Amino acid sequence: MSDRFALTGARIFDGADWHDNAALVVSGGLVEAILPAGAIPAGVDRIETDGLLAPGFVDLQVNGGGGVMLNDHPDVASIETICRAHAPFGTTALLPTLITDTPAITAAAVAAGAAAARQKVPGFLGLHLEGPHLSVARKGAHDPALIRPMTDADQAALIAARKELPVLLTTIAPESVEPARVAALAKAGLIVSLGHSDTGYATASAFAAAGATVVTHLFNAMSQIGNREPGLAGAAIDTGGLSAGIIADGIHVDPATMAIALRAKKGPGKIVLVTDAMATIGTDMTSFTLNGRTIYRKDGSLRLADGTLAGADLDMISAVRFMHRVVGLELGEALRMASLYPAEAIGQAHRLGRFANSTAADIVGLSDDLNVKSVWIGGKKVFGA
Repeated sequence: MSDRFALTGARIFDGADWHDNAALVVSGGLVEAILPAGAIPAGVDRIETDGLLAPGFVDLQVNGGGGVMLNDHPDVASIETICRAHAPFGTTALLPTLITDTPAITAAAVAAGAAAARQKVPGFLGLHLEGPHLSVARKGAHDPALIRPMTDADQAALIAARKELPVLLTTIAPESVEPARVAALAKAGLIVSLGHSDTGYATASAFAAAGATVVTHLFNAMSQIGNREPGLAGAAIDTGGLSAGIIADGIHVDPATMAIALRAKKGPGKIVLVTDAMATIGTDMTSFTLNGRTIYRKDGSLRLADGTLAGADLDMISAVRFMHRVVGLELGEALRMASLYPAEAIGQAHRLGRFANSTAADIVGLSDDLNVKSVWIGGKKVFGA
């Protein structure tokens, strides 16, 4: 088949609007245009589809998949496995995420990410380093023995890593990082996210002013909204410059809380869907290990032996369905939360999360009941008959 083709027969969502009786024209791995079905240029291969076509999903927090955790195997093969495991669920671009670990493991993950970028691994967007500069008080499933303050050497290593990666997002807590370091990281092109923190509203706001632009898994592992102290959760919602990830599995955050946050969120920053997925995605495994501790898969959740939530047993299309069917969002808005909004949060909306001339031909084909039927990354089909 030619690298120029038109997908016809499906309703098309371009990231903003719906198109009926239209065709999505792809050329050279990029979107060329959305045209009326009767206006496809002569000589363009036609592929008949049905259901819905939407921009591929962008996941900013993916710890593992396909039986692999990035922490256990920080190499290109693992990155390929993780990306491949999430593609059948509509995710066409993701940030493999390293949970708090040793400097040696972190360096290996960065080297693997740089190699994956050079090799153009399908679906690889960059890295998310979640820690180790967090708060022990809000450690969640992170190993407290590995959490530590950021040093000059750490800051220099992050800035050097950014030069090797297309996108580098790092989650930090104000308890372990000074505002001047955030400013330096942001100036160097890193996306700085606040998370795993017990900080107050005023401090979180000051860190946003210093350059932080994202908050990691809203309402989880952070100070909550109180009557006299809005906490990090309140700052995430009330600060327009902050986007915030949310785990929409109905376990990490109550649907009513999600709805309240969505109504209250001050823009232009948005609440975006993240999976916080672990090794279980795409497998039938019932347990795995992280930093030597066993995590158990049961009843839709992943937990340590003491019951602490440890990531999520969640894929992106399930999160979209949850937002649409349970929280009650209009389908287009639920799709934007999985595609356009995360792309905007990391400065990639010029090429991801929407269909427009010269954006990436990252496409998810959905049935009318929102099951993934087909997936293209860069115009190449990676899932579906």
